[in-house]
Amino acid sequence: MLDIKYIRENAEEVKQNCINRRVDVNIDRILELDQERRDFMQQVEELRAERNKKSKGKPSDEDILHMREVGDKIKHFEERLTEIEEEYNELLLCVPNITFPDTPVGMDESENKVVKEYGEKTTFDFKPKEHWEIGQERDLINLEKAAEISGSRFAYIKGGLVQLEFALIQYVLSVVTEEKTLKEIAKNADINISTKPFLPILPPVMMRPEVMQKMGRLEPRDERYHLEKDDLYLVGSAEHTLGPLHMDEIIAEEILPIRYLGFSTAFRREAGSYGKDTKGIFRVHQFDKLEFESFTTAEQGQTEQDFIMAIQEHLVQGLEIPYRIVQKCTGDMGAPDYREFDIEAWLPGQNKYRETHTSDYMTDYQSRRLNTKVKIQNENTEYVHMNDATVFAIGRTLIALMENHQQEDGSIKIPKALQTYMGKERI
Repeated sequence: MLDIKYIRENAEEVKQNCINRRVDVNIDRILELDQERRDFMQQVEELRAERNKKSKGKPSDEDILHMREVGDKIKHFEERLTEIEEEYNELLLCVPNITFPDTPVGMDESENKVVKEYGEKTTFDFKPKEHWEIGQERDLINLEKAAEISGSRFAYIKGGLVQLEFALIQYVLSVVTEEKTLKEIAKNADINISTKPFLPILPPVMMRPEVMQKMGRLEPRDERYHLEKDDLYLVGSAEHTLGPLHMDEIIAEEILPIRYLGFSTAFRREAGSYGKDTKGIFRVHQFDKLEFESFTTAEQGQTEQDFIMAIQEHLVQGLEIPYRIVQKCTGDMGAPDYREFDIEAWLPGQNKYRETHTSDYMTDYQSRRLNTKVKIQNENTEYVHMNDATVFAIGRTLIALMENHQQEDGSIKIPKALQTYMGKERI
């Protein structure tokens, strides 16, 4: 959530940012309600002060009558204030974060900006297959039975692919929980930052709607699975329940950064994706995911994102997969995001780059809603800055591994970084 003071002082910038991000919210109405709200609050305080003054000593009959009138006014103003604050808060929650100055202005993903390419696109002396073809031929993916049991966009992952998923998890743990490795990554990327390791977390996969709203991830609701009886939502990513882990807390500056590595199953309805990626496991309703979440001071927030992206690249390079990095444009960013980048892996079966990772820097947009603060050395408090990022969306990473390392005989070569955890060189 943006600070209302910032909106007051930068109204035209905030309006233009909403247009750039394709968000329809009435900033003028927010400012009107803000003024009304402050006026009513002032009147209520003045009336309370008057009542308190009159109540001292022995009041006359006239004073008692007047205090009753004052009480009625206070009640009326408080009721009106409640109505104003309800509309005010609802609109304020809809205002997206301000964007990083060099963010491309655009309507959708077609206007994202490629900022880096790594590796040569994988080529073969045979016609490469898509992952779902390999999966069906080698009995690694069963879509038909999953459709009978659960419906479309579900899958059974089997055998060697299951082993590969757990190898990926062990590979990530070996990197992000080891400070020596993180120091090397920071040094190679020329980033001067704390190399404190990430703490592994298995978070809940259900959460209350009001908390998901504070994270700025409740909308669009038609993407979420809702358990109506319990009024709980299934998470679409581990960061949904990692981010609120310090809700309503004040964190000591000396323990920052706090870094988490979360693993969870994630759920998305994929509303509006009818006809898109219907074959295989690229766009499914249920998938496993490893996710970063970190908390820093404002001064370290952007550098933290740079460091996280360096870790992402290190991990993907270890899988020997060509990729590119794109800076997301205003129309393709999530509402809480100030600066956002995607990694897109090369998929030779599809003959195109596809998104496998995202890195989101939210500044204090989420922490202001969550009331997560840091006490800095001079005893003042300020809102922490938050980052989240994909470590591996497991399903899409399996696809990239299958398609880039497929062999003519139908087997799949295992990258060296994973062989120790797989116990073999091929599936």
